Amino acid sequence: MTTGAAERLVIRGGAPLKGRVTVSGSKNAALYALAAALLTAEPVVLRNVPEIADIGEMAEVLRDLGARVAIDGTTVSIEACELTKTFADAERVAALRASFLVMGPLLGRLGEAACPPPGGDVIGSRPLDVHFAGFRGLGAEVTREGPAYVARSPKLKGARIFFDYPSVLGTVNVIFAATLAEGVTTIINAAAEPEVEMACDLLNAMGARVRNGGNNTVTVEGVAELHGADFTVIPDRIEAGTYLLAGVATGGDVEVVGAVPEHLDSLVAKFREMSVRVDPFEGGMRVRPDGPLQAVQMQAVPYPGFATDLHAPFAAALTQAHGVSIIHERVYDNRMNYVAELRLMGARLTNAGQSVMIEGPAPLVGTPVRAHDVRAGAAVVLAALCADGETVIRDIGHIDRGYADLDVRLRALGADVSRR
Repeated sequence: MTTGAAERLVIRGGAPLKGRVTVSGSKNAALYALAAALLTAEPVVLRNVPEIADIGEMAEVLRDLGARVAIDGTTVSIEACELTKTFADAERVAALRASFLVMGPLLGRLGEAACPPPGGDVIGSRPLDVHFAGFRGLGAEVTREGPAYVARSPKLKGARIFFDYPSVLGTVNVIFAATLAEGVTTIINAAAEPEVEMACDLLNAMGARVRNGGNNTVTVEGVAELHGADFTVIPDRIEAGTYLLAGVATGGDVEVVGAVPEHLDSLVAKFREMSVRVDPFEGGMRVRPDGPLQAVQMQAVPYPGFATDLHAPFAAALTQAHGVSIIHERVYDNRMNYVAELRLMGARLTNAGQSVMIEGPAPLVGTPVRAHDVRAGAAVVLAALCADGETVIRDIGHIDRGYADLDVRLRALGADVSRR
């Protein structure tokens, strides 16, 4: 979806959400899958890809490298048989953090890759050290040449690699490179998110030999080449969690098709602490009140801990809980972009460093606010759904980067939402 620069989201809140909504394919997993298609000259067809701005941005990055990319609704076809360059365009990379994932496939397949520091949401430092340590562990030379990082190796060699931190993008990038390396690569302290697991499943469908050994360990046995595949992207657990939280925050009764309970264990545990009834059903989950919402404490940490991408919308929901809730952010150092906007709406939030204290329930009032990033945007949307009166949200291009047809889906649950 393309958002007009002056477009606003207008929400009249105060009503409980009720009904059923189906989530899109995972934004992050789909971005990883697009990058993985660079590892083969054969066609890769991806299904259940979300119709969001980030997918279009990543498609442009691949096209600039010489790949052919066709987008037809939720199906994306990629053919990278004639890559023309190994340097990712700086302007395109600046718009999307996941664009740095072209490094691993280009290095593994062509022996060279160059990419400027990536962009994306301004939510704090996300260092590239893990990527480079992994590439060097496989035998590549990594240097800074002008504005770009460059990795070169005539042939990567399998190795035992330890990550100082379980970086999701770092894990995926190094796995990509290792699929075409000689020998066996073992990654210790790898990220364990469902999107990483799905990326490994796609690689195996393309002929790779990747095994998740548990305990944050991934083993990759290198192969000579990969082939094409027809693959379906998993549902978006963050989008699912956001709609579940919208139902909880408004005191509603919401069913989310595509919500996978095993991907949301940490959120489900907090729901039960909050006196929310959670009922899994085949293909999804239902949430509804089981008494007044109760305050909780939470830490946003790497998976299987509470997802940092749900921190902001969870905070918005906690404004309606009885008591004092505390959230500690342990992943990103600037995740608090939502705090000032929720205060404008009447939320009682106090933040210090990487923690925020939320006193509730707070009577929220509609007012003009901004979406500072994807998840901060989700937070102000949830707050607007709880607020009395009209909330006008600007900078909604951030929201459209992560949520396909958010207004349409919310209207299906009875929300009064429109674009202007």
